[in-house]
Amino acid sequence: EVKLVESGGGLVQAGGSLTLSCSASGFTFEDSTIGWFRQAPGKEREGVSYFKSSDGTTYYADAVKGRFTMSSDNAKNTVYLQMNSLKPEDTAIYYCAVDSFPVRDSNSWFEGVYDPDYWGEGVQVTVSS
Repeated sequence: EVKLVESGGGLVQAGGSLTLSCSASGFTFEDSTIGWFRQAPGKEREGVSYFKSSDGTTYYADAVKGRFTMSSDNAKNTVYLQMNSLKPEDTAIYYCAVDSFPVRDSNSWFEGVYDPDYWGEGVQVTVSS
């Protein structure tokens, strides 16, 4: 059984930083896509970033490019989302997600319509102004 568990959310002031973790069990990252989505209150889900194992590339939404960084520790089957220079508009529930296949259309991920195979339960990130 695949299980994704996020941690690291919380409340931070604008300009601050947080690091989210996603621990994956029952799954390996080979030939897969793993990444993050977020959903703010009253808004549609949107993709934040993803890592495609097939080409070893990480992709970011324009809204977070230069501020957020994804990394992974394969030995721990854990991925991280380092979030710097946080803004109030980053406030959302952040979800870790894994798909068994490489993403072919990055727009679908960032528009939030891509539906990965597995999802975590989400973690709240609140950025105060």
